Amino acid sequence: MIASVVVPAHNEARGLSENLTALLADIPCGAVEVVVVCNGCTDDTAAVARKIPGVRVLEIAEASKVRAVEVGNAAATTYPRLHLDADVRLTATDLLRLFDALDEDGVLAVAPERTVPLAESSWPVRAYYRVWQALPAVRSGLFGRGAFCLSAEGQARVDAAGAGSRGALMNDDLVASELFTPAERRVVTDAVVVVRPPRATKDLFRRRIRVATGNTQADHHGARHGSTSLSELLMLGLRQPTIGLRVPVFLTVTLLARMLSRRAVRSGDYSTWLRDESSRA
Repeated sequence: MIASVVVPAHNEARGLSENLTALLADIPCGAVEVVVVCNGCTDDTAAVARKIPGVRVLEIAEASKVRAVEVGNAAATTYPRLHLDADVRLTATDLLRLFDALDEDGVLAVAPERTVPLAESSWPVRAYYRVWQALPAVRSGLFGRGAFCLSAEGQARVDAAGAGSRGALMNDDLVASELFTPAERRVVTDAVVVVRPPRATKDLFRRRIRVATGNTQADHHGARHGSTSLSELLMLGLRQPTIGLRVPVFLTVTLLARMLSRRAVRSGDYSTWLRDESSRA
């Protein structure tokens, strides 16, 4: 066994089989340990996952990605360890490229390059992502990809951050990015993950409210160290006029999402997962 993969899955029956099949294609059965943690599922996600050879399926009653990741980490036995969202597509070739990248001296955390197919999304969603993907922090960070891979040392550092917060942090990919120096992390450009965006603006807001809530939690526990300032955003728009035209949409979505996240923040609710169903249609 060369590595492990932890996949939290909540009602992901529609696309899970195809995503797991792509992940394990041409890899000898048993060479990669795959743990799918079905959390609070009301569909046949578990049955679908069990049909894929080499996949171990665990089920918990609570519909919580945070809890599912904890359970998956406890069950997985080897490193490197890939944390993979159930609704993104990563091929076996790209999986192995991520594992290889962790062989570099000093590298503790890696993630694939992302591709976001926007053809079926509304124009505000396309405008938002056009700006978001151009941000330097988004281009270099490990977050927002639905996949990141850690060495044993890297996983221990992330676990320690979660323990210090008295529970796992909601935006685990942000933690996996910001806990490591640029020298310790890599975006592996020849490995690509397909991240399906929301189709409708309302679904974009659900995603961004969730992200804003998790970012606030991370800030409170010192796990988040940087973000794009307004001046940096405006300079980016000036340098790239096609981006600049879309900055007002990006700012509107970002500010409203932060405002709408305050209720969860005030109540300390860092476990409710606002789910975008449109990207799974």
